Amino acid sequence: MRPLPPILIVDDEPNMRATIEEALRPEGYSVMGAASAELALEVLADREILLMVTDARLGGMSGYELLREARQRWPAVPVVVITAYATPKLAVEAIRGGAFDYLAKPFAPEELLHLVARCAERYRLVRENHALRSKSDQSVALDQLIGESPKMRELKLLIQTVAPTQATVLILGESGTGKELIAACLHSLSRRAAAPYVRINCASIPENLLESELFGHEKGAFTGAIRQKSGRVEDADGGTVFLDEIGDMSRPLQAKLLRFLEDGSFTRVGGNDELRVDVRVVAATNRDIVGLIRDGAFREDLFHRLNVVQFRPPPLRERTEDIPRLAEHFLGHYCLSLGRPRLRLGKDTQQALLRHRWPGNVRELRNAIERAVILETGSEVHASSLPDFTVEARLAPAAEPLSDRPLEEALSEFERRLIQAALERHRNIGRTAEALGISRHALRYRMQRLGMLAEGVPEDEPVSTGTRSTN
Repeated sequence: MRPLPPILIVDDEPNMRATIEEALRPEGYSVMGAASAELALEVLADREILLMVTDARLGGMSGYELLREARQRWPAVPVVVITAYATPKLAVEAIRGGAFDYLAKPFAPEELLHLVARCAERYRLVRENHALRSKSDQSVALDQLIGESPKMRELKLLIQTVAPTQATVLILGESGTGKELIAACLHSLSRRAAAPYVRINCASIPENLLESELFGHEKGAFTGAIRQKSGRVEDADGGTVFLDEIGDMSRPLQAKLLRFLEDGSFTRVGGNDELRVDVRVVAATNRDIVGLIRDGAFREDLFHRLNVVQFRPPPLRERTEDIPRLAEHFLGHYCLSLGRPRLRLGKDTQQALLRHRWPGNVRELRNAIERAVILETGSEVHASSLPDFTVEARLAPAAEPLSDRPLEEALSEFERRLIQAALERHRNIGRTAEALGISRHALRYRMQRLGMLAEGVPEDEPVSTGTRSTN
């Protein structure tokens, strides 16, 4: 687990500082010393402290003044006051000033160790509570992966199998296919579920700051580093780190990540001390990872280290049978969030949803349904409330290579694409059948066989893409 921050001992007598340090270090605590209150304030401004132990009488600013200053600027840091004149009045003054407790000289080492143990337990509980609050917002159940198509059932089964293990995971897929949702499910179903789940988008953080964000930095490591800062991997100790858009990470940082993946060790930017944490890494990218490796933009050894278990969430066009279920899910969600009565999906709307190629995948479908709920004035969502998909259709990805798939599956996919493209151009059965050189009956039969419902598609009149009149 993440080590405790150091204990700060403030005393102008070197012998007293050494005595306290000798009592604490054998118990595994890290200790720092300051000979004055002024130096102690500099330390507090520079790094995280578990506990400050200060003598009441110091040269210059007194221990009581230090206590008041510390409580104003760092209220979360507990302070123990040591005094050689332990009177009820002084004890009350210390407690009223915000001291965690006080010790009277001479005191037994066991008294100090007992106070430190209480502070350590308090620190752990606060950190655990923070992690649990964070988890309450991030906990993801498997049923949030909407869909019962064969590919989605296979994906859910793989998540259930891999989640309880410690395996590093690489998620490859197009934007909007649910990579982040898969990562969250892997954490929620793992033995690390009670520990932090930390997400880092490698593409959204400037390259020169990403290393600091990931591994932390020491004071003065670069311009603006005014104090020591722990990295996100330290925040995630015991839990899971999700590195989204890993393909955008620079090669120098890839080398440091590779080392970190080996044994959990790392060094903060500008530091020399080797630190170690226990985290599980889940990485994802929507880029062509093989192409990046061939171009020298991504390390092949890092790919193999991340690729212990690989997930490839299917694009929405490869699981069209899930589109109605997803649409109904988003419809219910946005009706509730916008305070509207539950709407129905009209047949023309369902057909429009099934005809579109969804280059933006589930994210695009969610946005389309949100738009429809906002614009629709009746009790049923009509196709006219959907986007016309003119721009979106131009974003549709090029046909994927079909050579490594079973022949029947490849032929069916090609046939589906051909029919969908023709329907989008001609927008009615008659003209589509004529363009494809087959009869209307043959076209309807093929659409039914491919799961492309033909109901609601006009025979001759084009489907209107204009705004529906509400008069």
